[in-house]
Amino acid sequence: MATITGALALLFPSVAGAAPRLDGAIGDHAVLQRGKPIIVTGRSTPGEKVMVNLAGRSATGQADREGRFRVALPPLAAGGPYQMLVDAPSGQTFVNDLLIGDVFLCSGQSNMELSAEQSQNSFQIGGAADPQMRLMTVGKQLAETPKERFDVPPAWAAATPGTIAKFSAVCFYAGQDLRRTIKAPIGLIHSSWGGSRISAWMAPEGLRAGGLDLEAKALALHARDAAAAEAMVARQWETWWRDQSGLSGAEQPWRAEHPDWSPVPAISFFGRWGAPEMAKYLGMVWFEKTVDLTPAQAAQGAVLSLGLIDDADRTWVNGKAVGGSSIGAPRRYRLAPGTLVAGRNRITVNDDNVYADGGLAGPAELMRLQLDDGTSIPLDAGWRYALAGRPKTNAPRAPWDDINGAGVLYNAMISPLSPVGLAGALWYQGESDTGLPGYERRLAAMMADWRRQFEAPTLPFAIIQLSAYGAGASRPVESGWAGVRDAQRRAAETDGHAAVVVTLDLGDPYDIHPGEKQEVGRRAADALRVLAYGEAVAAGPRIATSARAPEGGVVLTFVGAAGGLVARGADTAIGFELCGGDGACRYAPGHVAGDKVTLKGDGGTIGRVRYAWADSPTVNLFDQAGRPVGSFEIKVP
Repeated sequence: MATITGALALLFPSVAGAAPRLDGAIGDHAVLQRGKPIIVTGRSTPGEKVMVNLAGRSATGQADREGRFRVALPPLAAGGPYQMLVDAPSGQTFVNDLLIGDVFLCSGQSNMELSAEQSQNSFQIGGAADPQMRLMTVGKQLAETPKERFDVPPAWAAATPGTIAKFSAVCFYAGQDLRRTIKAPIGLIHSSWGGSRISAWMAPEGLRAGGLDLEAKALALHARDAAAAEAMVARQWETWWRDQSGLSGAEQPWRAEHPDWSPVPAISFFGRWGAPEMAKYLGMVWFEKTVDLTPAQAAQGAVLSLGLIDDADRTWVNGKAVGGSSIGAPRRYRLAPGTLVAGRNRITVNDDNVYADGGLAGPAELMRLQLDDGTSIPLDAGWRYALAGRPKTNAPRAPWDDINGAGVLYNAMISPLSPVGLAGALWYQGESDTGLPGYERRLAAMMADWRRQFEAPTLPFAIIQLSAYGAGASRPVESGWAGVRDAQRRAAETDGHAAVVVTLDLGDPYDIHPGEKQEVGRRAADALRVLAYGEAVAAGPRIATSARAPEGGVVLTFVGAAGGLVARGADTAIGFELCGGDGACRYAPGHVAGDKVTLKGDGGTIGRVRYAWADSPTVNLFDQAGRPVGSFEIKVP
């Protein structure tokens, strides 16, 4: 993108000035959505007229008192490359090498973020260059309120082996597969953050609609009074802890005289301590340390620095909540005067480790109590710890938290993209929400948010279901992963412009980031062919209805099964459960015929049927095209 400022720029090209600056996702090498008005927004000199010319079409707007302008060009057919001219009395801005085609937004957490060079099909990257495919990755950033523009605009680039390697694997493979049949340029925008909850990707309206009104209020309070908001969130966390641990309302969530305190052997991830019980520990750990202060020291304010804590912490000093955050940044908590006391001070940290390494990761030299008078007290030794187990439900997180907050990623990584036109969206997220109720409602609210933001009421969503991960089940169990998969299914069915992409057979029980991403992309592309292009593509079988069989069993009918259903490697389909009114479930073999599966009654009560209801289920029910049936639960009338 080049600018020329005023008449002097003709003689002195190096002179800086206030030529129009563009917002959003329009920049050199971009793809702009075909068949829809092309909205160009930006900033210029207040009050001046701004003319935009592209592919022989022109439109004019006027900058408001703050210098913001919005110009709408008429829809264009696929084509290019073109140069866009943004012309104003203050100067000219040129945007080069633009294509008109279809634009897709890819978002979610780490399985969307995983790069093509990390996927198991990475050897194909060398021959995948495509000048008609353009890629853009939004840098990780957060904001407490929706932003109109990026501080540093992300850059577009043509798809080459070098740019593909670092790009989202699922997003690229989906775009590559679409290019086989869609005879138009394709632009892919990747905006994701590993470990993020869906709440972080929701707009303020969606937070309220999704049952997160309290979080939205806390976020607004934090912008006005951070200390009051921190105290509010701490009370919520302490209430949650008491509810899930059975403590009375008068008891603190920690116990100073915990019977199982042990000395911390080193400031590092606890999996590296050499303690067998910590090698692969997932759950909560209490850490504690005491510090003795003089009356003069205790009268001061201070900054408590604890280094990195993996994954999330909640921290108290002398029983007063002082902060909490997630992975990504060293912890620095401001202690107001009056927090510290003369004599012994107790620092208490709850560390919630939900994946891989956890603990007080340091580095040790960052751990210190910095008093306002400049005194620095090291905190790199003398800690003790006690295991607290894995909580029954996920702990609440601060709404301003980077990856688990409320709206902070939408505000910084989605909102500034608007008003770019989109042909569809791919969403791969849910692992971080497996212990939280209400995912279906939040997903529906998020889709509504994005459609409102991008001015596309029927924007298609390809929702990639969670893959299989973790230990298999030898008996019917409750499963947070299956619950999220079913919530994704229900949200898509209710929506009417969304579809689930089943990936149960593409997971890895030992790796939450399975390497098979090419087939995930292909399946997502097929879902978009149906949703965005109206093609008659069989995108995979899904449950439609249940009915009671004459002999007391259940007949399940599926739709979308190309060539009918088949039980691979067996006479019957496995993974089905008959569930009674008491909540108890028992396995039942499925007899497959065409698009139906019959489950024989066993004399027990049948109120609902579950399928593939485990974190890492063993399944063998596919259609003839090789697409699996996903996890579901359905009532039996």
